[in-house]
Amino acid sequence: MTELEDLRTFVEVVESGGLNRAAAHLGVSKSIISRRITRLEADLGTRLLSRSTRGITPTEAGIEFKARCDRILAELEEAREAVAQQGRSVRGHLRLSAPLSFGVRHLAPVLADLARAHPDLELDVSYSDRVVELIGERFDAAIRIGSLRDSSLVARRIAPVRAVMVASPDYLARHGRPRTPQDLTAHQCLIYTGRLVPEWQFQSGKRWIAVRPEGRLKTDSGEAILQWAIAGLGIADAPSFLVSDAIESGALEPLLLDYPTPEYGIYVVRPPGAHVPRKVRVLIDTLVERFGGAPTWDRCLTGSGDGKHAEPATRPRSPLSRA
Repeated sequence: MTELEDLRTFVEVVESGGLNRAAAHLGVSKSIISRRITRLEADLGTRLLSRSTRGITPTEAGIEFKARCDRILAELEEAREAVAQQGRSVRGHLRLSAPLSFGVRHLAPVLADLARAHPDLELDVSYSDRVVELIGERFDAAIRIGSLRDSSLVARRIAPVRAVMVASPDYLARHGRPRTPQDLTAHQCLIYTGRLVPEWQFQSGKRWIAVRPEGRLKTDSGEAILQWAIAGLGIADAPSFLVSDAIESGALEPLLLDYPTPEYGIYVVRPPGAHVPRKVRVLIDTLVERFGGAPTWDRCLTGSGDGKHAEPATRPRSPLSRA
């Protein structure tokens, strides 16, 4: 009778595209992978994989068989989770991708609480502003900020966030305070190169104003932007979750609050599928509980300004993230 390990091995070979990669992912030798596939094909009496110089691809029978293997293995996982739910602890290995600044500053403490609450849960977290390929790189979930480009993923919005214009008191004393978005053209701007759209956007009444920043300092690191702004090197357009502490301490001052910037979202995304592993459900529930409602980091947007907040205009596409 076909063994479950043979089914898992076959699925891994198809998804990895080769015996060597499947062996590496499963932690076994290539010869074991080959024996399992040979045994499976002999048991079924048909060839499941086609081998060529370009790699390994499933045959027509292999495509059909993989779809059924996926359902079998998903149902087995559901059955295990149903039994595990008799206890409160979550088990398994959770691989998560998160943006660097938000991840370290705000997500890491939440994951620490999650790890304490579920001692049998293994966490493997990649903190990077690189947008990972969720399925291809075997992530269970990812935190994304800004516009979501991959419509095949299932997304849950966990919190809003805005950008805020900031500069240090020293910079403003030397160069003056911009009163309108157009004034920014006379200032040194600190430019984040990871944004999708190069312009900085502001709401004025019912319309949006776009200003292209100019400056000698550019980087793809939000943390570097923050440190440059605190050092008095220019004006930054940064997420409120990144600069809120510096604003509260007085190291930075918010600017142009009478010209709101676009609101965008922080999302947790997962691969498509009706079955949601319990470890992913618990992660999503925890994030929604912790970050839902008015986020603490947006309090820096209401601390100053002239108090004239315009009615929302049609929101432009968020330029603040590659997510």
